[in-house]
Amino acid sequence: MIIATGNEHKVQEIRAILGPAFQCLCLKDFRDAPSVVEDAETFVGNAVKKAVELAKWLAQRRSELAEASRLGGDSFVLADDSGLEVDVLNGAPGVHSARFAALDTGQKTNSSAAENNAKLLRLLEKVPRESRSARFKCVLALTPVLQVEPTDSSPVCFADEFEVHTRTFAGVCEGWIGFGLRGQGGFGYDPLFFPEGYDRTFGELSEAVKNQLSHRAKALGLLKRAL
Repeated sequence: MIIATGNEHKVQEIRAILGPAFQCLCLKDFRDAPSVVEDAETFVGNAVKKAVELAKWLAQRRSELAEASRLGGDSFVLADDSGLEVDVLNGAPGVHSARFAALDTGQKTNSSAAENNAKLLRLLEKVPRESRSARFKCVLALTPVLQVEPTDSSPVCFADEFEVHTRTFAGVCEGWIGFGLRGQGGFGYDPLFFPEGYDRTFGELSEAVKNQLSHRAKALGLLKRAL
C-alpha cells in the first residue's frame, strides 16, 4: 500500500489503523514522485486525482521500482482527502482545511495548524455552543498499480484505465468546535474538535480511542472489509 502523502501524522495514523497485515510505504519512499495539485471542489475529486496520478507514475516505473524492492506484485495507491466542515461557516474550511489561513494571504502552500486554528477561533469568536456543530470528513481512493503500458496514441485511455479501477470509501465523525485549544495529541484541528458524545477533544483523547472514532478510521474500516 503506497500512501499518497508526505504528512507523517497521516501515515502513522493509517498504518496504526490498517495494522501489520499491510506493508505501507509513503511518498517519502518515492522522492521523485510527482506532486499533484489538489484543485477539485470535493474530497472525492481530490482523493481520486491523487490516487490515479500516483498509480500511473508507479506503473510506468514498475520494473525499476520492483528491482529496488519498493513495489510488490499486488500494489495499491491509497490517497486521502479529508477536512473539517463547520455548519455556521457554510461548510468551510472543507477542501481548503489544510490551507485555510493561507486563503487570506495568497500563500500557495499549506498553512500551519496554528494559523488555521487561530483563524477558525477568530471566525467563531461570538458563536454560541449550540451553533458550533461541525464534522470531520474523509474520502479514501484506492487505485491498483496496474500492469499496463501507455500507448502514444491513447494516453487518455491509459489514464481512464486507472480511474475505472479506483474505489472510494468515505467516513464522517460528527462533533463540535470548542472555544480554545485543548490537548497536545493529534494534529491539525484536533485540539479544537469534540467528537459527539465526548467531553474531550481529539487532542486530549488517546490515539487508540481516536482511531476508533475518527472519520479516517471509519473510512479505513470500510476499505479493510472490502479488501
